[in-house]
Amino acid sequence: MKQGPKQEELIERILQLGEKAFRELIPILPKEWLQLDLTMSQLKVVLLLFMTGSVRMSDIASALGVSLATATGVVDRLVERDIVLRESQPEDRRVVLCRLSEKGQKMIGGLWQLARDRAKELLEVAAPSQLQLITEALEVLLTAGEVTRGDSQSRQG
Repeated sequence: MKQGPKQEELIERILQLGEKAFRELIPILPKEWLQLDLTMSQLKVVLLLFMTGSVRMSDIASALGVSLATATGVVDRLVERDIVLRESQPEDRRVVLCRLSEKGQKMIGGLWQLARDRAKELLEVAAPSQLQLITEALEVLLTAGEVTRGDSQSRQG
C-alpha cells in the first residue's frame, strides 16, 4: 500500500506519541523488573509463556533463535526455580510442553498488573469522549494486527 506524505507524517507522529505513552507507563516497572533475577533468555521464555500459555520446547528454541539443547538448559534453570513446569504429552512422549507454574504466573502477572494500574490512572484523567477515541484507535490497531498476521501467515503457508 502506497503512502502519501501526509500519511507518513501521521504514522511518524503516532509512533512518537506511542513511545511517549510507553515511557509514561514505565516509571513503576524498572525496580520490579530489575528485581526479577532472571537472565535475558529466561525473561524471554517467561514472557513467551505468559503471552501464549503452553509452548513446545522446539518453539521456545525457535523463538529464542537457539538450539534445542540451549533452550532446554534455559528452561531447566527455570524449572529448578519453580517458575516453569515441563509436561510430556501422554500420546507422544517426545513432545514436551512448557508452561508457567503458579509462582511464574504470579511473578509476571504482578508486573503486568502494575502496568495495567498505571494505564488506568492515566485513562481516568481522560474525558469520556477521549476514552471513546482511544477505544476506537485501539480497535483499529487490533484489526490491523489481525490483518497483518493473516497476511504473514498466508505468505508462509
